[in-house]
Amino acid sequence: MKTISTLAELRQTTPTLRSKGSLALVPTMGALHEGHLTLVRFARQRADHVAVSIFVNPRQFGAGEDLDAYPRQLDRDSRLLIAEGVDLLWAPQPSEVYPEGYATNISVAGVSDGLCGANRPGHFDGVATVVCKLFNQVRPDIAVFGEKDWQQLAVIRRMARDLDFVRPHVDAILGMPIVREEDGLAMSSRNAYLSPDHRARAAALPKAMRDAIAILAEGGGVERPLGNLRETLHVAGFDSVDYAEIRDADSLAPLDRDNGNARLFVAARIGGTRLIDNMPLAV
Repeated sequence: MKTISTLAELRQTTPTLRSKGSLALVPTMGALHEGHLTLVRFARQRADHVAVSIFVNPRQFGAGEDLDAYPRQLDRDSRLLIAEGVDLLWAPQPSEVYPEGYATNISVAGVSDGLCGANRPGHFDGVATVVCKLFNQVRPDIAVFGEKDWQQLAVIRRMARDLDFVRPHVDAILGMPIVREEDGLAMSSRNAYLSPDHRARAAALPKAMRDAIAILAEGGGVERPLGNLRETLHVAGFDSVDYAEIRDADSLAPLDRDNGNARLFVAARIGGTRLIDNMPLAV
């Protein structure tokens, strides 16, 4: 695996990889776990070469969020990626991505509204901007993202569609189902912030979501199942629920009942850690 930290070297290396076959990109912020490695394995099945980016993007962190505390484990992450047969690791410094005088921002309306967009102002502008840059820097044939950040994936696909991206084309921006721990909690780098007690309590989140979906399957509106979900998390020791909503899986428009293409989206805080999750209403 070749590790690159400057654009000049990246631009010398990627054309050689592409000349020898297709290239997949798996964008990450590092602190890799089994969920990330599942994305890498999927990318390996879909392309001849795999590039992984590790970049803790300052533009998607708001005031008071955990930019400085976000885990940075490049040596450990590198060893994991080598073991998975990754060809290229793109690990730039912030000054390489946002050089002095940088002044451009990408904002994607609609799908970025509400949910995490409401609770983290400017977050998805930062996501869209950095992913646009990563696509232009690496120019992959396909890109692979996890569905845990469903709204993020919707924002990226909308951006690629609206801006006529070719590498990757919007149809080549692929989502992988959420990888979960044995107790159902979605794998996330932020799970490392949880104390043992909070980690045990966090398992209530996916269970409460499944219970709400079961009630919704009986018919009726969303008020009772979502109210039950909020109460369950409160009893389990969660500090607050940022949102618990049913939305259309494609447009992310709010729904008051299942339309056959709906997902349940939840963000909740426990012990100072914000956890997000989503599940389809129809299995």
